[in-house]
Amino acid sequence: MSAGNVVISVRDLGKSYQIVHNANRHVTLAEAMLDRLRHPLRRQKVERFQALTDVSFDINQGDVVGIIGRNGAGKSTLLKILSRITDPTSGAIDLHGRVGSLLEVGTGFHPELTGHENIYLNGHILGMRKKEIDSQFDAIVDFAGVEKFLDTPVKRYSSGMYVRLAFAVAAHLSSEILVVDEVLAVGDTEFQKKCLGKMKDVATGGRTVLLVSHNLASVTNLCNHTLVLDRGKLLFDGATDEAVAFYASSMAGGQSRVDLSTFRPSWARPVMSAARLTDAHGNPCASFPMGADIRVEVDFAAPPESPLRSPVLGVVLNHSTNGILGGVNSRMTASEVESGRYRGGTLGCLMKRPPLLQGNYTIDLWLGDGPSDVDCLLGYLQLEVQATDIYRTGRTPFHHLGSIFLEPEFTFVSGGSDNGRHASLGRPSR
Repeated sequence: MSAGNVVISVRDLGKSYQIVHNANRHVTLAEAMLDRLRHPLRRQKVERFQALTDVSFDINQGDVVGIIGRNGAGKSTLLKILSRITDPTSGAIDLHGRVGSLLEVGTGFHPELTGHENIYLNGHILGMRKKEIDSQFDAIVDFAGVEKFLDTPVKRYSSGMYVRLAFAVAAHLSSEILVVDEVLAVGDTEFQKKCLGKMKDVATGGRTVLLVSHNLASVTNLCNHTLVLDRGKLLFDGATDEAVAFYASSMAGGQSRVDLSTFRPSWARPVMSAARLTDAHGNPCASFPMGADIRVEVDFAAPPESPLRSPVLGVVLNHSTNGILGGVNSRMTASEVESGRYRGGTLGCLMKRPPLLQGNYTIDLWLGDGPSDVDCLLGYLQLEVQATDIYRTGRTPFHHLGSIFLEPEFTFVSGGSDNGRHASLGRPSR
């Protein structure tokens, strides 16, 4: 790698935060002063949390770099440091070029200003001149699709409108480095596709893109280079295919040792207490032969004051790189639990002979109360499907033909035969 092409150089980067325990919360200044007078010698317990530890890497101009890892791995902290939103505790960063960032809904926007005014505000924050912003203004508005609301204060925007405009500004203004967090998940599917297409265009134009995402399919399709973080440490730095395989293998079989909260989105309530994979006979299993039944079991424990009236289990199956393969829930299939007041229990789903090719897969789990969202664990369960002689021919299916195997019945009608006999379909020789 030529040093002249390096636009981001990170060396021994560290970031730590202080967490104060047993802190008394006071509503008024008088209460705070009175408490201090009553307990002048009381000390608060302070814990130091290490969000990043000795992280080092280089990124070349024009690279599209994915950053993957569980929740709490340090991904967003890293992007905030690269975007100069927060300072590192230790280490050094060398950036060559302006950084445009989209880390969370509303970053760089003033809620009281209109969409029109925020485009110019954000542009000036990025160091753009008015003339440069003018030249891209129409393209930004067209991409975001918020023309009717340009003169409306952005505090009245929905989260989807907010993120569309924020991404449009970050992607169209001429920053040499574009940093994007998982915030794209806020937009609808059509807009996410537009965003991914725009990032490809950005990278083709020689700009550098850093993308944090839990969607491994998007990372695989978009990124040529990927970093894997876990608990603040850089575990892998290399080609995306190898990084995704490393991440999938490091996660496989580790469900019992992993904190559930690292897989739970911000809206979810911690009601699911455990989840596991078993074979059809109830034996714990993380590796299955092709064509085997796979059973998912989820334990839940609801607070006594808010039991579930009608627990619903949803299961979404994902390929490690190809994205969502399919999903179902018990309400959809009329397998609903009788209405009652349930403070705990175990929900199960037997997937009969799922047609999965060999490879690594993850399962998202959703817990509902009737149609209402309660809890969710994204990618918590990991499984491996092993290649087998599924067709009983002595041959295994090709692994590069997608994510599922087919069970066809081939036919042949002869239009005549030179050997005087009609050909028939038979089992191939081994």
